[in-house]
Amino acid sequence: MATEKKPTTIKKYANRRLYDTGTSTYVTLEDLAAMVKRGEDFVVCDAKTGEDITRPVLTQIIFEQEGKDGQSLLPIAFLRQLIRFYGDSMQMLVPSYLEFSIDRLTRDQQKFRDQVSQALEGAPFGEPTRQAFQSLEEQARKNMAVFRHALTMFNPFGLPTEPPAAPAEAAAAAAEPPRSDLDEMKRQLDELNKRIDQLSTKGG
Repeated sequence: MATEKKPTTIKKYANRRLYDTGTSTYVTLEDLAAMVKRGEDFVVCDAKTGEDITRPVLTQIIFEQEGKDGQSLLPIAFLRQLIRFYGDSMQMLVPSYLEFSIDRLTRDQQKFRDQVSQALEGAPFGEPTRQAFQSLEEQARKNMAVFRHALTMFNPFGLPTEPPAAPAEAAAAAAEPPRSDLDEMKRQLDELNKRIDQLSTKGG
């Protein structure tokens, strides 16, 4: 019976050197980035304490990649909005939404590659290019719709159908204490969907 292959352990020492226990060699962040692109799973541990530091190391790899000319993937507006989410009531939702979106993009990436390749064969701003970006935009809208549908599984009240309240009304409503736990849950979910609508508008 075949057993699932365990992730390779990468040890990080105090001198910041990274040691691949699978190949018994020292590696760099570039090497780890290449492993990720090849689909090789690994965990990074502090060599002294054994603490799992995979997340900060992967973040450092992204930082290094973002610093290269022509390699940037994260728009400034996205980074600013991401920073705003830290400590916000929406913070717990953001990881799930980002993971959901990148998973959808990964599954459909070959279709997007073909569309972009066809677009680049024509004029830089010709009809094929517009069609390719329209397709990407449409897929983003579908992702948002699917994600919103998934939210209804956790929302016994359904998605809000009424237009947003006027600023004065919203302020008055916010000043009133919740009548019950269910009312408070509904209020938070309504706010969540409004935030998603804002993200969808900005993304479009």
